[in-house]
Amino acid sequence: MMMMMLTLPILLMQAALLLEAGHSFQSTAFHRRMHQRSRYDYTSSSTSLFLSSSDIQAKLKAQMAKLQDRDRASAAMSPDDIDVVYEDEHIVVVNKPCGVLTVPGKEDNPSLNKAVFERFGSESGRMDKMVVHRLGMDTSGLVVFARTNAALRGMNSLFRTRKVTRKYEALVCGHVAQDSGSIDLPLMRDYECPPFMRVSTDDHQRALIGLDAEVVGKKMLESPKDSLTTYEVVSRESMDGNDVSRLTLTSISGRTHQLNVHCAAIGHPIVGDTVYGYNGEAAANGGLDESALPADKASAELQQAIASASAGKPMCVHAKSISFRHPVTKEDLSFECSAPF
Repeated sequence: MMMMMLTLPILLMQAALLLEAGHSFQSTAFHRRMHQRSRYDYTSSSTSLFLSSSDIQAKLKAQMAKLQDRDRASAAMSPDDIDVVYEDEHIVVVNKPCGVLTVPGKEDNPSLNKAVFERFGSESGRMDKMVVHRLGMDTSGLVVFARTNAALRGMNSLFRTRKVTRKYEALVCGHVAQDSGSIDLPLMRDYECPPFMRVSTDDHQRALIGLDAEVVGKKMLESPKDSLTTYEVVSRESMDGNDVSRLTLTSISGRTHQLNVHCAAIGHPIVGDTVYGYNGEAAANGGLDESALPADKASAELQQAIASASAGKPMCVHAKSISFRHPVTKEDLSFECSAPF
């Protein structure tokens, strides 16, 4: 058994790290804070008390191979294809289409980054020195690239200190009952469905004790990340006869896959999300037990109907607006572009 193979000091060190992150071993549930400050107890959907590091590694390798195949399907873009929203000598803001990688990855796949570099160039002469943030391949919307070293440093500082405001528009399954609210749920790597994310619970943090970081990777054992999303209902609509809601989402903390996991965790996954949505590759409901979801959650039957209707279509999430202070001129800038759905 893996836990028995580790020395006591290592176990104590891991336990101390988890306790330092604020996750007490005495509790088996945590709370989700909603807009009107009501609280709901949540528990995980499943827990493996004793895990094999080698099994997790095998799952990770298999899934990464699938993701690499998916990245190779990134649509090719020419410099003339770029939808330029704003440009000056320091930065470029473009409207990224769905189905295109923001950056090429290790295999030099077709990407928006490459097309922007070929059209505008950069002071450093390197395309990777233009990247200050990114969108997932299936997400459309506004992306900022740096053209000068000063802009790169400035934009990195703005993102690091959370002085960039980004709002997304999304269609989610079902009618969200509240007109506005917040989703305050910590996130962690999902050891059961690596490399995806899930809501962190005490049970799942305990399950990490005894895993070998050299085998599963250090990211898998990172402390939970506080994650906050706010939402506003723009409209409650029907898509092919199925209830959907159009939301404005603001990612306050900007974690990996945060919007996808948070929407799934309140029972309203994003339409067309084949990873965190109905019968997706990641844990259902963001890793939470369905019985703990709010009363207005989209039923499994509704999610299945929407998944069938949206099969083969792009995921309905779009980076609609971005606001920040220009990294060099210090001018306040704000840009917006309409969602394609």
